[in-house]
Amino acid sequence: MTATANAIPTQSAEATSVGDVVLDVQDLSVVFPTEEGLVKAVSNLTYQARLGRTLAIVGESGSGKSVSSMAVLGLHNPKRTQITGSIKLDGIELVGAPQSTFQKVRSTKAAMVFQDPQSALHPFHKIGKQIAEAYLAHNKVSKAVAQKRAIEMLDLVGIPNPQRRALQFPHEFSGGMRQRAMIALGLVNNPKLLIADEPTTALDVTVQAQILDLVNDLQKEFGSAVILITHDLAVVAETADDIVVMYAGRGVEKGDAKEVLAQPSHPYTYGLLQSLPSHSEDLTELKAIQGTPPSLLNLPPGCSFHPRCDFKSQVPGDACWTELPEWRPTPGLANRQIRCHLTDPVGTLQEDEGVR
Repeated sequence: MTATANAIPTQSAEATSVGDVVLDVQDLSVVFPTEEGLVKAVSNLTYQARLGRTLAIVGESGSGKSVSSMAVLGLHNPKRTQITGSIKLDGIELVGAPQSTFQKVRSTKAAMVFQDPQSALHPFHKIGKQIAEAYLAHNKVSKAVAQKRAIEMLDLVGIPNPQRRALQFPHEFSGGMRQRAMIALGLVNNPKLLIADEPTTALDVTVQAQILDLVNDLQKEFGSAVILITHDLAVVAETADDIVVMYAGRGVEKGDAKEVLAQPSHPYTYGLLQSLPSHSEDLTELKAIQGTPPSLLNLPPGCSFHPRCDFKSQVPGDACWTELPEWRPTPGLANRQIRCHLTDPVGTLQEDEGVR
């Protein structure tokens, strides 16, 4: 892991109250050098996560959602990854920090619930032991106390008969139960930030709702910040307070989640919503986004979305082809930012919606 300067981890005032910023990501870039060239997985990403709120990071597969969150926890190989910008977790600068710093903040300040709990949990160790070991790693307590803590956490996440379940192996749990165990493992040390990476992808609809309700309830109890990584906008509508929409490694729109979904101001966000079915729509009228996402080895010049954008002809000159748009406030919308060259994005998208 490298930084633009020889960064020294620093500590500032900790986030302690609802609404305080616990994670501040500024101009984050993650690049993987390969034999074919530099894979620009994340480019100049900026966002904040606040205590008591859920931030959804959404976008197509390969947009950089998971890569950016793994950088927060130092899960990339530092010898094979170039990371620049700033990641401040509860005041601690993590870009350029040694692995010892990440070992201290993992689980205590931030934890991650992975998409596939079957592979994230060790198959040869009992569930209770895995949770207890995570607690022992950061607390000077006896094994008996740690095991009791593990049972309490299993009970907290709604696993019945937690004493018996703690003595079982991951393969003896259903998919939903394994995900609950992963959440218990993530929260055992009361972290201020929980990152949930597609936590419901492999689950049926009923269990998905249960897991999302569980995360919401636990967030209220612990007062933590939650980052929800997903491609499912229906999940975002139900659970998120804030949203960052990513495309080709860059953020393209951010703001209040419900407001963004009700009135998108970036053509990509608009396209995602137009491609979703609703109960009242004729499925034959769904409008897919043309083309495919670009290669991260060779991003298009200018706006990365312009090859697929239906509105580039409404931008004067050749800005879409030659100039990378910077973050700017969305005209007419408070607390909304976009990366787009459209002069009147909201009016342009509303006009298209009226035509359809």
